[in-house]
Amino acid sequence: MKESEATLARLPASPEGGRVKPDRNRFWRYFRMNYDLYLMSVPGLIFLIVYKFAPLLGLTIAFKDFNLFAGDNIVDSILRSPWVGMKHFNRIMEDEAFLRVISNTLIISLYKLVFLFPVPILIAVMLNELRIRWMKRWVQTIVYLPHFLSWVIIFGLFYSLFGSYGMINQALEAFGIRSISFFSDSSWFRSLLVFTEGWKESGWNTILFLAAMTAIDPQQQEAAVMDGAGRFKRIWHITIPGIVPVILLVFILRLGQILNAGFEQVLVMYNPAVYDVADIIQTFVYRIGLGKMDFSLSTALGLFESVVAFLLIFSSNQLSRRYLGKSIW
Repeated sequence: MKESEATLARLPASPEGGRVKPDRNRFWRYFRMNYDLYLMSVPGLIFLIVYKFAPLLGLTIAFKDFNLFAGDNIVDSILRSPWVGMKHFNRIMEDEAFLRVISNTLIISLYKLVFLFPVPILIAVMLNELRIRWMKRWVQTIVYLPHFLSWVIIFGLFYSLFGSYGMINQALEAFGIRSISFFSDSSWFRSLLVFTEGWKESGWNTILFLAAMTAIDPQQQEAAVMDGAGRFKRIWHITIPGIVPVILLVFILRLGQILNAGFEQVLVMYNPAVYDVADIIQTFVYRIGLGKMDFSLSTALGLFESVVAFLLIFSSNQLSRRYLGKSIW
């Protein structure tokens, strides 16, 4: 109310003694003056409509018995398929395989969250404390590089190391130790997933934390040095608190992806021998949707995952705002 009164107070007075109402055509005048900027946004809007909003029609498949050949084209087939309500969601909840898939997804995601989330922070702190510039640039390049490799290439690299006839098993046999089937042993496969994920992405994930460290006032570091604070005390009392908002942001977003355990990674690396511990929601959807042509069930699974992810992001953001005073929105 106060802002509205202040806005009206700044408007010129009318001859009758009142206030002139804001011009409703102001937007269109602004649009005509800056039409070129709006034209530049058209490709982005088209992209959003075609690839983000139009595919939302496909979500109705989760509530239908979808028949690919019911119509003349894919849209017509969706519209002609009969509604079945929550039938496919009930199938999900009653399927023992789905409960196993949910368990695998949560376990693998929690492993990655617990063991890998602190790693980029530690790497960023060490890089920030490195004073030799050329060495810092080289280390950054080396730790960033694995991010740009595809999971197919990474699988080949690690299979040459951890495969049945890889370097690690050859070394074990040379010392008289029995070889380990890392890629087909259920007790080792999840650890292999976590290790390869950390090797590939930990370096790249340091970028956000390094950027946050550049925003810390250097005068705080100088004052701490003058007060006799050592390097570890400066890290603990200045650097870490300075990047806490970014840590919270990344953590909240990561919680929202708790049901995404790494589709490309698992799809490339797993095999039937480890389905019981490695089959996650995305690979299950892939095998059911494309393998068995059960598009309705796979869409219901994908929708279930998206809803859970939204609820996790929303709830974690609210908890962060309530107890820590910081949030995304």
